[in-house]
Amino acid sequence: MAQSVSSTPADRSRRAISDRPLPDLVTEIPGPKARAHVAFDEEWTSPSLPRAYPIVPVRGQGMAIEDIDGNLFLDFAAGIAVNSTGHGDPRIVGAIKEQAADLIHYSASDFYLPIYAETAREIARIAPISGKLRTYLGNSGAEVVEAAMKLARHATGRPYLVAFLGAFHGRTYGAVTLTASKAKYHAGFDPLLPGVFHAPFGRVEDLRWFDEVLFARLVPANEVAAVFVEPIQGEGGYLVPEDGFLEGLRELCSKHGILLVADEIQSGAGRTGKMWAVEHWGVEPDILVTAKGIASGMPLGAMVARAELMESWSIGAHGSTYGGNPVACAAALATIALLEGGLVDNAAARGDQALAGLAELRREHPGIVHDVRGKGLMIGVEFDAPERAEAVQWEAFQRGLLVLECGAKTVRMCPPLIVSEAEMATALRIFGEAVAAAAGQPASS
Repeated sequence: MAQSVSSTPADRSRRAISDRPLPDLVTEIPGPKARAHVAFDEEWTSPSLPRAYPIVPVRGQGMAIEDIDGNLFLDFAAGIAVNSTGHGDPRIVGAIKEQAADLIHYSASDFYLPIYAETAREIARIAPISGKLRTYLGNSGAEVVEAAMKLARHATGRPYLVAFLGAFHGRTYGAVTLTASKAKYHAGFDPLLPGVFHAPFGRVEDLRWFDEVLFARLVPANEVAAVFVEPIQGEGGYLVPEDGFLEGLRELCSKHGILLVADEIQSGAGRTGKMWAVEHWGVEPDILVTAKGIASGMPLGAMVARAELMESWSIGAHGSTYGGNPVACAAALATIALLEGGLVDNAAARGDQALAGLAELRREHPGIVHDVRGKGLMIGVEFDAPERAEAVQWEAFQRGLLVLECGAKTVRMCPPLIVSEAEMATALRIFGEAVAAAAGQPASS
C-alpha cells in the first residue's frame, strides 16, 4: 500500500520563496516525493479527477508555487484562473484570519450574517448591470449556475434554456446539461435536464440559428426563459467572439423577453483587463454569475440579478448551508478592494505584453502555433493538434512553468493578476522553449 508523503515545513526547502529565483528546480520533474504522493493519491481519491500533470503543491507565495520536493514553479495556471491576487497576499490572509477568529460559520440561509449582506452589496456594486440589483451567494461556479437556471425559469414562467456549443458551466446535473465543451462530460449520465438547447457560438452570422432553427422549428421564442453565455469561452478553448456577437445576442434576447445570463465564472473578476468580460462589448446581462477569482481561492460563487427577477421567488425557493460562508466573504471583500486598487489595470497591461510576445512566437512556428487569442490575462494559444498542445504543457512543466490545456488543442495562460513585467517575460521565454521542444515531436491531426 502506498504511503502518504509528509509535507510539513521540515520536509520543505528552508529558504524563503522570496529569496529564490523563479522558477527554481532542485530535483528531476516530477521529484521522488511527488511520484510517491501521486501513487498514494491514486489509491484513495476518485479517478474522475482529471489531473493535468504530476504537480504536488504544498506552498505558494505571490506568483510562485512550491511542490513537495522543494521545486519552485512560475504559476500561469492560478489554480484554474482562481488565485486572482496570487498566493498568500497578506491582505487576503489577514482578512481570512481575522474573520476566522470571530466566526467561521453560521448559515446565511437561516440567519442574518452581516458579512453576507455586505458581500452581496459589494458584488452588486461592481456588477455590469444598471438599476437595483440583488445577490445570492453559493460555494462554487456550478452552484450559482444552478441557481440562475432556477431563477430564470421561476421569474419568466418559461421552460426552455439555451447555451452554446463549446460552453462549460460546471459538472452538477443542471450545469453539465448546459455544458457542451466535451462529450465526455455527458457520457454515461443521460438523461440530462430536459428543455436545454445548444447554439453555435461566436460569429455574428451564428445568431441566425435562433430565428431560422430554434424559434422556427423547435420551440417558440416566448417559451425560452434564458440564454446562458460565457462572454469568452473558457474550458472550451479560450474563444473570443466576434465583435457584434454579444451585442446581437443582447438585442435578440430583449426582443423576445428572454433573460441573458452572463457566465463570468472564469472571465470575470478582472481577468480580461476589465472587471467583467462583457464590458469589452458594452453589453448588460440580466443575470451574472461569478466564482473562481472573486475570493482569491476561497470557495465562493455569486449570482447577481436585476432586483425584480430576484424578488420573484419566495422564501425557501433556493438556499445553501455553506454559501456565503463568513470566511469566504471576508476574502471576497479583500479581493474586490485589491482588484479596484490596480490589479485590473495590471491585467490589461500584462495581457498586451503577453499577446505581443505570443504573436512573435506564432510567426516563428507558423505550422505549429495556429492561433493566439484572448483579452487581458485570459489567453489561449492554439496548436496544430491535441498531442502538440499536451506536449507543450508537459515541456513547460518540465521547465518550471505551470500552464493548462483547454479546448481541443489549446493551452491557456491565466496567471494571477499580480504578474509583473519581468515575470511575464520569463514565462514567455520558457513557453517559447517549450514550444520549440514540442515542435520536434510528432503530432497527428
